[in-house]
Amino acid sequence: MGSAMCGHLLAHGYAVTVTTRTRSSADALIAAGAQWADTPGEVAAVSDIVFTMVGFPADVRQVVLGPRGVLETARAGAVIVDMSTSEPALSVEIGTVAAQRGVHALDAPVSGGDVGARNAALSIMVGGPAEVFDAVSPCFKAMGTTVVRQGDHGAGQHTKMVNQILIAGNMIAVCEALLYAYRAGLNLETVLSSVNRGAAGSWSLSNLAPQMIIGNMTPGFLVDHFVKDMGIALAEASRMRLSLPGLALVHQLYVALQAQGGGRDGTQALIRALASLSGVNWDRR
Repeated sequence: MGSAMCGHLLAHGYAVTVTTRTRSSADALIAAGAQWADTPGEVAAVSDIVFTMVGFPADVRQVVLGPRGVLETARAGAVIVDMSTSEPALSVEIGTVAAQRGVHALDAPVSGGDVGARNAALSIMVGGPAEVFDAVSPCFKAMGTTVVRQGDHGAGQHTKMVNQILIAGNMIAVCEALLYAYRAGLNLETVLSSVNRGAAGSWSLSNLAPQMIIGNMTPGFLVDHFVKDMGIALAEASRMRLSLPGLALVHQLYVALQAQGGGRDGTQALIRALASLSGVNWDRR
């Protein structure tokens, strides 16, 4: 996703310096005009705005706050925009540390997956000061179609948790509906044609259910990353003394899918974990 998002910034005429764990993954960006840097700190040293897009909160901490990280060399007045899905408390911490060094920060997680990233159609949920959001908005608009400031530091991450809770509940519903249709002896494709346009319709039903039916588990969004996101949401819910039993159930089913070797599959692979509970081998049905 990060490569596609960076590509849109290049296409809009922004000068870009980029670093990744594996340089070869940035080859296309370099060929398109991006400059290479060996560390996040080297990127920050030459940048007015630094975007980070990594997998896990530990990665965010290392890239932004760690040795040779962004804040070690960021210039006064620069802006750090973390577009990873991460912990709200970490976003608040980054905002606080950045302010102490004369640097601005935004948390700006996204929804839309790899397709949204490629098509510059992401939903971007932003936390941080309004004036900083306004300054960075032209960059956001190069990457997404829905860009909303949700509040101060951490608000973008909390909004992303709302997004992931909604997806989790919908995913188990899609899987259970398909399993019911299968066990009832229905044609899954024609069932979809009847239900996906009415009140039962959803993005997951329209886009992921067809992939489940044909057994295509190629990731648009990794199971491992979704388990991470749900874990963050459950931890935040616990901190707020909020019970979310539906989310907890889906989280455990995805953990079971990881245990079955599906961590690098797309989130639609949940159908396999649920099918196994009823003795159905989804891949050989």
